[in-house]
Amino acid sequence: MENTMIKNLEENTGKKFEEWLSIASKSGFEKHGELIKFLKTEYGLTHGYANLVAHKARQSDAESAEDADLIKDQYVGKETLKPLYDQLISEIQKFGKDVELAPKRAYVSLRRKKQFGLIQPSTKTRLDVGINLKGVEPKDKLEKAGSWNTMVSHRVKLSADDKIDSDLISWLKAAYEGAS
Repeated sequence: MENTMIKNLEENTGKKFEEWLSIASKSGFEKHGELIKFLKTEYGLTHGYANLVAHKARQSDAESAEDADLIKDQYVGKETLKPLYDQLISEIQKFGKDVELAPKRAYVSLRRKKQFGLIQPSTKTRLDVGINLKGVEPKDKLEKAGSWNTMVSHRVKLSADDKIDSDLISWLKAAYEGAS
C-alpha cells in the first residue's frame, strides 16, 4: 500500500519522493503535526500524503525501525501501562486475521484495509485508545478525539488501574468492521 501511495504522490505532484523528503527535512519542523500542517498548507498535500512524507522524513514509521523496538521504546518510563496494551492487542487480534499492527514512534496504528484505531501511551499514567467511529456521538468515556489525533474520531483514556471493558472492545470492533 505504501509503495502505491508513493507512486501516486509522485504522479500527482510531479515530484520524486526523495524531493518531498528533502522539502520536509529542510522545513525546520520537528514535530509530526507541524510538518503535516506545513505540507498541507504550503504544498496542498492531502492528509494521507503529508502524513506519509512526515513519517518517512522523521523516520517514525514502522519501516524505519524494528516494530518491537518501537513498541518497547513507547513504554520506557511507562511500564505500568504495557500490560494494558498487551491485553488490548490480545482482544483486538480476535477480530480477525486481517488485523494489522503498524507501530510508529509514539503509537501503534490498528489497521484492516484502513486505520480503524490506535493505541498510544500518552503520559506515564494514561494510555489513549483512538477509534474511528464516524457519525457516533460521544458518550461516557468515549470522547471526541478533537485535536489529540486527527487520524481517529474518538478517544478513550485508560489508566493502569482501569479494566478493559466490553464497551471499549465493542467500539473497537465496530471501527474494525467499518474499515473493510
